Amino acid sequence: MKNNSRLGASIALATVAALAVAGCATTSPTTNDSPAVPEITTVRLGYFPNLTHAPGLIATQKGLFKTELKALDLTLTPTAFNAGPDVVTALFADSLDCSYIGPNPAINAYVQSEGAAVRIVAGSTSGGAALVVRDGVNTAADLAGLTIATPQLGNTQDVAARNWLTDQGLTADVDGGGDVSIKPQSNSDALAAFSSGDIDGAWVPEPWVSSFVANGAHVLQNEADLWPNGEFVTTVILCRTDFIDQHPDAVTALIKGHLAALDLIASDPAAAKDAVNLALAGLTGSSIDPAILDAAWENVTFTADPLKDTLVTSAEHAVSAGLLEQSGIDAAGGLPGTLYSLDLLNAVRAERGEDAIQ
Repeated sequence: MKNNSRLGASIALATVAALAVAGCATTSPTTNDSPAVPEITTVRLGYFPNLTHAPGLIATQKGLFKTELKALDLTLTPTAFNAGPDVVTALFADSLDCSYIGPNPAINAYVQSEGAAVRIVAGSTSGGAALVVRDGVNTAADLAGLTIATPQLGNTQDVAARNWLTDQGLTADVDGGGDVSIKPQSNSDALAAFSSGDIDGAWVPEPWVSSFVANGAHVLQNEADLWPNGEFVTTVILCRTDFIDQHPDAVTALIKGHLAALDLIASDPAAAKDAVNLALAGLTGSSIDPAILDAAWENVTFTADPLKDTLVTSAEHAVSAGLLEQSGIDAAGGLPGTLYSLDLLNAVRAERGEDAIQ
């Protein structure tokens, strides 16, 4: 598809800011013909300063990953990103092992590598995204001639925005033209641009939805209203395939820390919110007003289930938007089963007396 090459180039050229490349691998000698397994001292994990990545933020802030990895004599090297395409660049460059990420960049990484490079090992988050706009914009038709932001070209919210605009009979091309101009930018930059009047709205994840609303925007389209039962995958955990194969114990440790964070969210939401706010303050330099965090929290569901069916639909939306090659999708419109590697997750769930996720 003609636009996919542009997205591929964008991903290939994206700059991954502040990547901490620690614990460089060394190769142990081997006495047989099997490839040597690289030794590691740290696990390099990515996430975003978004509420939709709360389990990762909590597990890092509360030391839940650290506890699990310490048993393996491993440390954690976390790195914050703005959006998924930059994560894909880092994964492909072997600068990152695993990351919390949205479904569309995960699909794109899978398709671009012909199904070889990455696997989803767990779900994380459902919901928590919306189109927020300024006063005077009350219908989709009111958006004609206006400008909105998304976090990055080809990221999950970008695809959702383009698909929704198409459904409303509006055009938006990848160069910022069309009936509605889409200008991808970081969420913090988008909020500043909205406050200064440079853009008219944005399709963003929480807590940015609630932050925009606190700064005078209103929700024109809650993405949850577009999905059956309001459920749609927003965040998954994606790992390099070779990292899973070579270091399943390290991936298992991450999964255990992730599930411990989900347990905290369920058992003590107040403590979970505090941990998220501390993590966000460390990453962005400022904490979220508790009222905004409370409002954002209500729009998000945290779950280890990757909600496979909704990810398939997201892939179809990306194809329609010209941001994913049809060749990456099977004849039935679904994704090959090898995108998922849930065995380690289900092994941990079995230890916890929980049912397997199919």
